Amino acid sequence: MVKLFDSELKIMEVLWREGDLPAAKIAAILQEETGWNRNTTYTVIKKCIEKGAVERYNPKFMCHALVSRQEVQSHETEELIDKMFNGSKKQFFAAFLSGASLSDEEITQLKEMVEKLK
Repeated sequence: MVKLFDSELKIMEVLWREGDLPAAKIAAILQEETGWNRNTTYTVIKKCIEKGAVERYNPKFMCHALVSRQEVQSHETEELIDKMFNGSKKQFFAAFLSGASLSDEEITQLKEMVEKLK
């Protein structure tokens, strides 16, 4: 999977949330949400297409996400763990928990997730 930059993730967020859309509709949504003009949106869509994250088809230049939110989250998380924690998930988890104030419910849910890994 290729690295998606923040601007490209904005395109992906719209597609994940709304499903397939014409490029013009994505431009309208991002104009409202971020203030981007149409040319900026089209340029970023083109970059997403070049990276294989989005495909465009006719009619009306419809755009379709080729990667899921979960795939991107997994890739970004692995990249962060590799970069900041020398690939150690244990160190990442310890750092996450060191500054966290978790509710009893969140602690129970985390314990359940760890148990499922066994």
